[in-house]
Amino acid sequence: MIVRAAYLVVILIWSTTPLAIQWSSQGGGYLFGISARLLIGLCVLYAIFKLTRFYFSRTPVAIRVYLLSGVGIYVAMFSVYWGAQFIPSGWIAIVYGLSPIVTGIFARYLLGEKSFSPLRLLGIGSGFSGLLVIFGSSSQLNQDALWGVAAVLVSTVAHALSAVLIKRENAPISGVESTFGGLILATPLFLTTLLIFGQVEIAKVPAQAWASIVYLGVIATALGFSLYYYILRHLAAIRVSMITLITPVTALLLGAVLNGEPLSSSILLGAFLVMSGLALFEFDKLVCRLLRRSSGRCAALLGED
Repeated sequence: MIVRAAYLVVILIWSTTPLAIQWSSQGGGYLFGISARLLIGLCVLYAIFKLTRFYFSRTPVAIRVYLLSGVGIYVAMFSVYWGAQFIPSGWIAIVYGLSPIVTGIFARYLLGEKSFSPLRLLGIGSGFSGLLVIFGSSSQLNQDALWGVAAVLVSTVAHALSAVLIKRENAPISGVESTFGGLILATPLFLTTLLIFGQVEIAKVPAQAWASIVYLGVIATALGFSLYYYILRHLAAIRVSMITLITPVTALLLGAVLNGEPLSSSILLGAFLVMSGLALFEFDKLVCRLLRRSSGRCAALLGED
């Protein structure tokens, strides 16, 4: 029950994150938005550790997890924030919808997970087709948007690879520890990058950007990452990545309502394909029973011996 609740909260947070990322970059620029977000998240987690005297593991395997987490956070967040300058917020979640496929490939070869049973492969294919329909329906594609999409793809790959490598370590540490350890590395890297390349006039940062930065720092970073690493410990890596087949739909709706981003019939069709793919992947055994296949045929569809 706790894992399921954490799973739903992560979906909610990831659905609102793309729009908050765009808003947080107003006035101060994307480097300031990232750096301020992570600094707030790091301070929140530090306060939690101090007040609760929560144990922070320093074993060799834990340190490896912190390094993997920190590098993954830096590469993934730098890429997605930079790309968010050129594409609608809903597109961020759409491109991240490719994460199950990328994660499945990494998990297959790095973890030995059976990620591609026939029904699950069909589900991933349906989800991927939905993403293509949504992506192809937009008339906003231009050269800048292509760079934005490419940057978010880099972020997707970095995020998926980091998740699978952390899963492979199988370290007996909590999600809060993984997040805190990763931020200890990633935050100074971003602050250094900001000092070298960023130009910020604090007075020009609007209230909406500050509110988004605080939300991203406290909720999306401190809480969201901690819950993400928690469910990553308890679920298969590719099942965790299926969150990104739900968030494109909710992120698109939020972008349309709150940011005036286009929402056409083609986008709705793509959303339906995405959700259908999720249903096939998550409920493959139930789908098999409903189709009234023979037990042997079901086993074949599920990729079982």
